[in-house]
Amino acid sequence: MRLKELIGKIQTLSVTGNPEVEVTGVNIDSRKVASGNMFMAMKGTKTDGHAYISTAIAAGATSVLCETLPEELTPNVTYIQVADSEDATGKVATMFYGDPTSKIDLVGVTGTNGKTTIATLLYEMFRKFGYKTGLISTVCNYIDGEAIPTEHTTPDPVTLNHLLGRMANEGCKYVFMEVSSHAIEQKRISGLTYAGGIFSNLTRDHIDYHETMENYLKAKKKFFDDMPKGAFSLTNLDDKNGLVMTQNTRSKVYTYSLRSLSDFKGRILEPHFDGTLLEFNNHELFVHLIGRFNAYNLLAVFGTAVLLGKKEEDVLVALSTLHPVAGRFQTLRSEKGYTAIVDYAHTPDAVVNVLNTIHEVVQGKGKIITVVGAGGNRDKGKRPIMAKEAARLSNRLIITSDNPRFEEPEDIIKDMMEGLNDEDRRKTISITDRREAIRTACMLAEPGDVILVAGKGHENYQEIKGVKHHFDDREVLSNEFKN
Repeated sequence: MRLKELIGKIQTLSVTGNPEVEVTGVNIDSRKVASGNMFMAMKGTKTDGHAYISTAIAAGATSVLCETLPEELTPNVTYIQVADSEDATGKVATMFYGDPTSKIDLVGVTGTNGKTTIATLLYEMFRKFGYKTGLISTVCNYIDGEAIPTEHTTPDPVTLNHLLGRMANEGCKYVFMEVSSHAIEQKRISGLTYAGGIFSNLTRDHIDYHETMENYLKAKKKFFDDMPKGAFSLTNLDDKNGLVMTQNTRSKVYTYSLRSLSDFKGRILEPHFDGTLLEFNNHELFVHLIGRFNAYNLLAVFGTAVLLGKKEEDVLVALSTLHPVAGRFQTLRSEKGYTAIVDYAHTPDAVVNVLNTIHEVVQGKGKIITVVGAGGNRDKGKRPIMAKEAARLSNRLIITSDNPRFEEPEDIIKDMMEGLNDEDRRKTISITDRREAIRTACMLAEPGDVILVAGKGHENYQEIKGVKHHFDDREVLSNEFKN
């Protein structure tokens, strides 16, 4: 594509050099630059791409997009100066890959909890309806049936548009995508056109990055502020921030709720460990997912499918065939008569949701033993809160290691223990080795008890000092059951 066409829709401060040059590829990573590529220098949170302009040119870049021009300009290289390289990068990547979201119906899901479940269930449902469908999620990306490994909830703009371009070229009609607050803040989704957006909920998370809850809320809200006029915004009316999210959107606003009158109204009739009997818009259905939080997730899926043109009756039938997402309230049964649940819950609110769900089913007829840790190099403020909530809602609590990353696990455990009072501490033990912590929980469990192993969910690794070691909570539990 000619450079002139590629930058046609962005605001430029200056163009120095030949605007007719052919661009063979676009990159934000100088190590991936090939001959004829455009290098886009983004001011990232950890590194500034401007420091790698000369490296990119040496690798063959013939055009450079940047905010600050280098002191010395290289001959035969075209420089495009912009006020906001993050915003421009997304728009240029969208143009280079053929504006893929003009050819597909892209629905974004944002919120603290529930993004993966909502996006994945929508992906699975629309495949059942017979459509080629794409998924961009924390667990894995999919181009219809083809799995594409992922490292981030929302990829960088070049990777994202390349992926969306493939989805469009391979005939995907719908794409469901998790949209993280980091991605919104860093404008990774700049240039994309959404058919709709879903808001799940907002609770404390990522304060290490956003610094305050207000900043975190603003990042999420911007997603809906930028939603186009012809799109829909589906928001959780039961979350106190549900209508805050959509108050400035140009899109058509719809609501879902378990407590209030809304466009998509639900009610829990009977909770079980193998599923839930629900009522959606006056229709009864049995689903294989458990818990109040999943009732909200399913309501969001139900509403979205209807807003995308599916008949309510067809959607309800499809909902009844869906199964839990890996590592999200995943139930394992021991031959000794106790149940283990693996869940990705890694925020105070998520831990409360999962434990409240277990209480609804157990109804005091068995003990609840919780194994939980907290990730290293992340929001330290949530650690004592998570421990306090876990202790409040459990009969026994084992605090252990999660992904310590570059922190010492004992320091993280100490932070968590500070949230406990004397009564909490009497039912709590700390075991640094996560495998040993899970083994201990299994030894303590009796018939009718429930073990919750929280924090890692679908993850099959433990990250220690920058190295990912194989570790899967479900695997450890299964081995304990055999022993």
